[in-house]
Amino acid sequence: MNDDQGDTGVPDDAPRPNPDASSAESSDSPLHRLLNAQDGPLLFVRELLVSVSAVLVLGLLLFAIAGVWPPMVAVESGSMEPHMHRGDLVFITEPDRFSPDYALEDTGVVTVDVGSGEGYQSFGGAGSVVVYDPPSRVGSPIIHRAHFYVEEGENWYDRANPEYVSADDCEELAYCPAPHAGFITKGDANARYDQASRIAEPVRAEWIQGIARLRVPFLGYVRLQLAGAILPTPGVAEAEGSTVVSAEANTNANADVDTSVSANATTADSIPTSGPPGFDSTNRAAGAA
Repeated sequence: MNDDQGDTGVPDDAPRPNPDASSAESSDSPLHRLLNAQDGPLLFVRELLVSVSAVLVLGLLLFAIAGVWPPMVAVESGSMEPHMHRGDLVFITEPDRFSPDYALEDTGVVTVDVGSGEGYQSFGGAGSVVVYDPPSRVGSPIIHRAHFYVEEGENWYDRANPEYVSADDCEELAYCPAPHAGFITKGDANARYDQASRIAEPVRAEWIQGIARLRVPFLGYVRLQLAGAILPTPGVAEAEGSTVVSAEANTNANADVDTSVSANATTADSIPTSGPPGFDSTNRAAGAA
């Protein structure tokens, strides 16, 4: 035997390192058991954490794109038909995101009168579909199309489509002259402007929470069921959670309307309608993230 292979000075009975010791210790750690569980409570906890993490990541991504929370709302009723239906999930964004240069100043909103000239289409019609929440309103925000913009004190009857007002002059028209600057809005399936039906005053820019961008059919039903927002009979249901959007107006342009109805009305009976059986004159939605 060579000298360099001789006695190393280590006793034969000295403890030797165990190469499996570290792996054995790591396999007993809570994290290792959680990651490798095949059944039992640990598997349930792991799957729950994965699901919650995925939802959070998706929510953060949508928020980054939309700039508003929640970035999606579930349509609750039918005043925006045929372009939005009960149970649709609608993706919305901050008003000034993805808006064209001809949108009204810094509001991001393209009105119907401007959109018609520029060829701007949104949900089957010209102009932006907005989600707004007037402070005088009790209940859900409203999702309707912005038709035109009025200045404070303006006699906007002269600019209105006569089919949507049911009045002979400004004096007979609710909120005319305009008490303040704002948008005149209307549900696509409704017969009158929101302002003509006293649903809301002209919509101030700061009341607008978002602009609708994309519709996914049926996915909103889950959110609506959780909120208890779908009623068995036509009516204005209040949905809870994230964001609720509703659209209220009379559905028959030739029907007599009690224009004294409060803008805060929260039942369909408060707003006379004469639509087809089962038609809900209010377009509501429950927010969904």
